[in-house]
Amino acid sequence: MNHFKINLILFFFGLTVFGQELEKDQIYLADPTIFEENGTYYLYGTKGDPRIDGEGFLVYTSKDLKKWEGPSGVNDGFALKKGAAFGTKGFWAPQIFKHKNKYYMAYTANENIAIATSDSPLGPFTNDGEALKAPVRQIDPFIFFDNGKAYLYHVRLQDGNRIFVAEMTSDLKSIKPETLKECINAETGWEDTQNVKWPVAEGPTVIKRDNLYYLIYSANDFRNPDYAVGYATSTSPMGPWKKAEASPIISRKTTKKNGSGHGDIFKGKNGQLLYVFHTHLTKDEVHPRKTAFIKLNFDSEELQTVEDSFHWLKL
Repeated sequence: MNHFKINLILFFFGLTVFGQELEKDQIYLADPTIFEENGTYYLYGTKGDPRIDGEGFLVYTSKDLKKWEGPSGVNDGFALKKGAAFGTKGFWAPQIFKHKNKYYMAYTANENIAIATSDSPLGPFTNDGEALKAPVRQIDPFIFFDNGKAYLYHVRLQDGNRIFVAEMTSDLKSIKPETLKECINAETGWEDTQNVKWPVAEGPTVIKRDNLYYLIYSANDFRNPDYAVGYATSTSPMGPWKKAEASPIISRKTTKKNGSGHGDIFKGKNGQLLYVFHTHLTKDEVHPRKTAFIKLNFDSEELQTVEDSFHWLKL
């Protein structure tokens, strides 16, 4: 293990960050995602504190979702490191998937969306240094495949953080502009508890069950203790979307932790559905954000959390 990697681990899990003593075994990643292959789980996410200049995306691994190892990326712990792909700052919200025997990472940098590829989940993920072209700033990509087509769910920064979808070209290098549609924007109630001028809906994830599509998303500013997760359903990947009356399904009410939100769905052992996400550091401090997951299940068409299933991700 080289000197840089040792310092990195000590910095994040050693003693103190900005005066706040941290738990040595707790993982501090925000906007997390988990990719599984051949019994190994790979965890990626935004560094837990945006005051730290982002250098890319770390990756951790686990065989049982209880004990994690890493950072394990091939480049000083990073699966994608600044300089090997698009972006100089603001490395946020990665999504990893396998497509045509290649590993893909859709991610945010410089408030743009880019897609990098690798021959391994551990990296190095690289691209040609270009971002997806768009007339506005855009973040939080999630690529969903259905019936031979690829759809990019993402957030456009226009009159708030709003979730859009568009069909992608077959090479995954651009969207088809004529297919672009707005899916979700934050409205009153649980989605905007502070009645702000720039309402936030973000962090989209989409799954399909029995020909019904579920768009899971977060609302409120991530610094708001009421940051939470809800969902909407549709009979088409393009919408229109009907917001669930049961939302939010993950919030400080269900987790007892402030700022619970922005993550991704994955399957654990025996096909158990789980949602990995972040919380605030403490009741009074937002950063660095802590990583956790919670179990989900379905009651008919309603998506629910499993009581007492909240679990921190630890080394």
